Amino acid sequence: MSEITDDRQQVIITLPDGSERSYPSGITGLEIAASIGKKLAQAALAIAIDGKPRDLATPLTGNASVSIITFDSAEGREIFWHSSSHLMAHAIEELFDGAKFGAGPAIEQGFYYDIACEHRFNEDDLRAIEAKMLEISKRDLAITREEMPREQAIEYFANERKDPYKVEILEDTLKEVPTVSVYHQGGFADLCSGPHLPSTGKVKAVLLTNISSSYWRGDSSRETMQRIYGITFPSDKLLKEHVARLEEARKRDHRKLGAELGLFMLTPEVGSGLPIWLPNGAIIRNELETFLKAEQRKRGYVPVYTPHIGNIELYKRSGHYPYYSDSQFPPLTYKDETGREEQYLLKPMNCPHHHLIYSQTLRSYRDLPIRLTEFGTVYRHEQSGELNGLVRARGFTQDDSHIYCRPDQLVDEICNAIDLTRFVFNTLGFDDVETRLSLHDPENQSKYGGTAKVWEQAEMDVKEAADRMGIKYFIGIGEASFYGPKIDFIVRDAIGRKWQLGTVQVDYVMPERFDLSYIGSDGQKHRPVVIHRAPFGSMERFIGVLIEHTAGNFPLWLAPVQAVVLPIAEDVHDYAREVYAKLHEAGIRAELDLRSEKIGKKIREAEVSKIPAMLVIGRNEQEKGEVSLRRHRKGDEGSFGVDELIAKLCEERDRRS
Repeated sequence: MSEITDDRQQVIITLPDGSERSYPSGITGLEIAASIGKKLAQAALAIAIDGKPRDLATPLTGNASVSIITFDSAEGREIFWHSSSHLMAHAIEELFDGAKFGAGPAIEQGFYYDIACEHRFNEDDLRAIEAKMLEISKRDLAITREEMPREQAIEYFANERKDPYKVEILEDTLKEVPTVSVYHQGGFADLCSGPHLPSTGKVKAVLLTNISSSYWRGDSSRETMQRIYGITFPSDKLLKEHVARLEEARKRDHRKLGAELGLFMLTPEVGSGLPIWLPNGAIIRNELETFLKAEQRKRGYVPVYTPHIGNIELYKRSGHYPYYSDSQFPPLTYKDETGREEQYLLKPMNCPHHHLIYSQTLRSYRDLPIRLTEFGTVYRHEQSGELNGLVRARGFTQDDSHIYCRPDQLVDEICNAIDLTRFVFNTLGFDDVETRLSLHDPENQSKYGGTAKVWEQAEMDVKEAADRMGIKYFIGIGEASFYGPKIDFIVRDAIGRKWQLGTVQVDYVMPERFDLSYIGSDGQKHRPVVIHRAPFGSMERFIGVLIEHTAGNFPLWLAPVQAVVLPIAEDVHDYAREVYAKLHEAGIRAELDLRSEKIGKKIREAEVSKIPAMLVIGRNEQEKGEVSLRRHRKGDEGSFGVDELIAKLCEERDRRS
C-alpha cells in the first residue's frame, strides 16, 4: 500500500523491520496497521511507541519507532487479559448489584479480579458471568481512555461509581500523582493506567477457571474478598487448544503423580507446605544431589553445613529480616538457665551463615576465589493460598553456593556459574531456556542496599558476563534482589509452561555488611565480591517441575526403580533370582516380581509405575542365558545376554541420557 499523504505536517514512523514511512501528524496506531495490511489491522490490539505500549487510538504527533501489538506477543496477551478483567468486572456489575472491585491484573495465564460482594460466587455463577461477558463482547463497546485530575477522580469514584476501593487507591497509592486515567466501556468504568483493547468485541472466547479468597491489598488484617480467575482468547480455536493443555497439565500434576509414584507426601500432622520425601522421591533427590555435588567438586567447590536456625541479629545484619520479615516465621524467643533471653529465626537464607564461614579466618588474594556450597534447608511463611505441593512450599532445600572472589575475577566466575547452570539444565532435558537480567529500579532506590554507583558496577558485570557467554536475554527492571542484580533462568516445560528455576546473583552489598575482606598483593585489606548461585534453585521446586516436565517418566539414571525382572512362570523363578542378584550387584535399582500373575498384567503394572526397563524371562530366555528387554513406552527391544544387558543399562545410567 502506498504511503498516506495529506496537507497536514508529516511524521516519520520507523517500523520493526527498520523501514521508514511518512504519515500525517495525528495518525493513530489502527490507521498505521491498516496502511500495512487488512489482516494486521484486524489483529491489532495496541501500539508500541518507542517501546512503550499505548492504546491503538493514540495519535502520533512526532517521529517515532512503532510496532503493532497483537495477541501473538507477550505484551499483546497481557493487554488482552487485563482488558478481559475489566470485561469480567463489567459483567459482574450487571449481574450482581452492589459488587465492588479491588485489583484486576493480567497474570501469566489469564487474569483475576478481587471482588467485594455479599453474594458468594459458585460454579454456576461462573458460567453466568462467562455468558454475560460474551454478551457484552458482542455489543462491541468502544473502550475509551479519559484522563482527569486525581481529585476529580476521587469525586467520580466516591459519588458516581461509589467504589471505595478505587477511592483508597487514589488517596493512598496514587496520592503523589496529579493526573490519572479512567477507562470506559458502555456504562462501566475502571481506574487504570492502560493500555487496553480498542473494544470489547475483540474477546471471542471466555473460560472462568476458579474462585478463591483473598485479602484486600494482600493484608490479612483487611477485609476478605473473592478472587475470580479466568482466561480469554480472540478465537474459540485458541480456547480449545488451551483447554487441551490444561487437561494435559492435570495429568502431569506433580501432586497427583507424586502420590501415585510414592515420591512425597504432605500432611497437616506435620504442617502445611512441609513436604516429606518418601523412599522413591528420596532416591530422585539423592541422585540429583550426587550429580551436582560431583560436578561442583570438579569445578572447585567445597561443601559446608549450617544449622536450621540462627540468631535473629544475624539476619538483621544481613538485611533479610527487615526486607523479608513478612514472609518469615515468627521469631523463637528462648531463655537459658540464667534467664538471658535470645531470639532465633528459622533460617530464611543460607548466605549469612556462609559469610561468617568466610570471615572466620584471614584470607589472601591468592586464596580467592573461594566457592562454598551447601544443600541447605530454609523456611518461608508462604500464605496458605499460595502453597502448591513442591513448587511452592514453606520448607525447602536450596543448592546454595557462594563464591567469594576479587573484582578482577568476578566476570570469569559469573561465566563459570552460567556454564554450570546450562550444564545442569541440558542434562535434565530442559532445552528451552529463557534468561532474564533482573536489574534494580533506579526510581525506587530505597528498596535496595548499597549505593547507586555499586549497582551500576554490578549490573555492568552481569551484562558483560551474559554477553560473553552468548546468552540471549531480556531485561527485568525491578526484579533484582535487594542486594544485587541477578541472572534468572526460566525454563519452558514439555507443554509450554514457564518456570523460573536457577539463578546467578552478584552482590557488592553483603561484603560491606559483614565486613568481609582479603589481603591484596599490596598488603592492604580489600573487599571481595560475592556471587550467589543455585542451578536447581529449590530442590523441591525443581523436582516438582521435573515431574511435570517428564510426566513422571524419569530417565533411567533418575528412576527410583530402574528395572524390574518379570518371570513368566514359576519354573524360571530361580533364574530370575540370579538375574536380579546380578542387577543388584551392578548397582542397578531393581525389583523382582514373583507373583503368580499373568505376564501381561505384570507388564501393564510396570508401565503404570513408569519403570524404564522390564526384563521378561521365560524358558527360552533361561535356556539361552538371556533376558527379553521391554522398555517403558517403547515396547520390545529384543533379547540380550544378561551381562550384555547389564552393561547396556549401566552405560545408559552413567551417561545420564
